[in-house]
Amino acid sequence: MRDNAQVASLFEPVALGPSTLPNRLAVAPMTRVSATADGLPTARMADYYAQFAHGGFGLVITEGLYTDEAYSQGYLCQPGLANAVQRDAWRPIVAGVQAGGGRVIAQLMHAGALSQGNPHRTGTIGPSAVRPKGSQMTFYRGSGDYAVPAAMTQQDIDAAVAGFAQAAARAREAGFDGVEIHGANGYLLDQFLSEGINLREDRYGGGIEGRLRLFVDVVDAVRAAVGEDYVVGVRLSQAKVNDFTHRWDGEDEAVTIFRTVGGLDVDYLHVTEYEAWQPAFGTGPSLAALAKRHGGKPVLANGSLHDPAQALGMVERGEADVVSLGRGALAQADWPQRVRSGAPLAPFDPAILSPLADLENADRWRAQADYLRPG
Repeated sequence: MRDNAQVASLFEPVALGPSTLPNRLAVAPMTRVSATADGLPTARMADYYAQFAHGGFGLVITEGLYTDEAYSQGYLCQPGLANAVQRDAWRPIVAGVQAGGGRVIAQLMHAGALSQGNPHRTGTIGPSAVRPKGSQMTFYRGSGDYAVPAAMTQQDIDAAVAGFAQAAARAREAGFDGVEIHGANGYLLDQFLSEGINLREDRYGGGIEGRLRLFVDVVDAVRAAVGEDYVVGVRLSQAKVNDFTHRWDGEDEAVTIFRTVGGLDVDYLHVTEYEAWQPAFGTGPSLAALAKRHGGKPVLANGSLHDPAQALGMVERGEADVVSLGRGALAQADWPQRVRSGAPLAPFDPAILSPLADLENADRWRAQADYLRPG
């Protein structure tokens, strides 16, 4: 199916707020735990991010960047935007992506109760003192059970909100084209959203409106920090990195979530599922289609869309304005160029992320793969 005419829809420009992307293909945020111990991005990371723009992706979204020097950091060797030194270290990386013809957005992340490597604080915090399900992720240098977090005080909440806003301002100063607020995959904002994890009885708990309050506060603070002429997006999901089977409470709750978050001063919604085209609740629309229908904003869809037919279908059915790739981008950084030209696509090999999901391991894997390739 892959010739220029059949995949043309993927290569049309699209507007996200004040920014126009050259096509509808994005690199999804992927944790690579390859920064220095003090959260500085490296020259190797600059090459890593630039390759996607040179390979034809119109948008590159960074891995989650921790936002403050308190409780936000989730992983050892995770990069940050928590201070001026980290901000300045991102400038050449941003410039490299833009020089390759792409736009680049910083994903802002607070790990909350899922933090498994934070040199700034001992202990973790979350909406309530509930131990997260599952075990820490070994490929991000974790081991054993998650700690029981301390329930956040209002002072903790205010500090987290301020951290998002200050990191967003640094992102703009570093030259990023926008920021994405990480509200998905079990991290802090998602913890507040989730029944059974958020047991609070104040304005941040109870019904769905209260559990969405932190989204409202963070978006408002980020928008105030960056101004109106700057891209701000939000990422949402049902499943979590520590609980892949988690689901929202049916389509009605999804509608409330998308109407609330889409009604804020944001420029896009980025939704992720294991398979983005599948019904979100057994039957009916996909999560992306629900976001598109009820959020009122452009939608980025993520989840097993490395098959060009599935990616094209999401766009042509009107379920997504942009598709974001994780595994597909890792397998070949020039995925867009290959799809456009009809060149073969390599399958994703999980070994690229094992035993650690860092760039050093990926380089070893690639060298071995080159060695094994015939000819």
